[in-house]
Amino acid sequence: MRLTLLFAIILLTSLAAIPMNSLSSSSEGITSLAQAPHRVTIPAGTRILVRTEDAIDSRTSRRGSRFTATLETNLRLDDLTVAPRGSTVHGRLIEARRAGRTSGGANLTLELTDIVINGTANPILTQSYEIRTQGRGRSTARRGLRGAGLGALVGGVAGGAGGAGIGAALGGGTGTALSAARGGRQIELPSESLLEFRLAQPASLPVAR
Repeated sequence: MRLTLLFAIILLTSLAAIPMNSLSSSSEGITSLAQAPHRVTIPAGTRILVRTEDAIDSRTSRRGSRFTATLETNLRLDDLTVAPRGSTVHGRLIEARRAGRTSGGANLTLELTDIVINGTANPILTQSYEIRTQGRGRSTARRGLRGAGLGALVGGVAGGAGGAGIGAALGGGTGTALSAARGGRQIELPSESLLEFRLAQPASLPVAR
């Protein structure tokens, strides 16, 4: 009996010696862990379909210019929606050149730079999406793609540097127009155009709440 009582006294004394803030810290750590944003890794090659908000024109656009678009479809990983349709995405022009007056075609090369999830812009790296024409007096690489009212423009057809975008851009209404105005054939990418990009490398993203 005395031995049992002695063990009980020792146990109570040990518990009394534990600082209460230690227990509190442990509890806070568990709560913080539970509230931490859930992140996933989207694999390279994943397609990202966006609808542009800005009109982009080879006559007025400049290299480095930014553009805004929205997701046209949910960005998903298996059965998990990482970013819902309508999420804001941003991109930039890595090449913008107007067609010359006598020679030299127009060129627009775009890439996505980030996607906004839960109010925060998360960086992504996509393959470039290139639209290119040849100069005046020569056949254009886009002549047959103006589109019978569909406004379809196949990405990556022009060739050039590796990593050109693969997919299709569908213009809103009139579609992507190849202007035959002075100075060769210019590129007019209207707002509401659909562009498809592919991730060039895996992207670590939070899941939308």
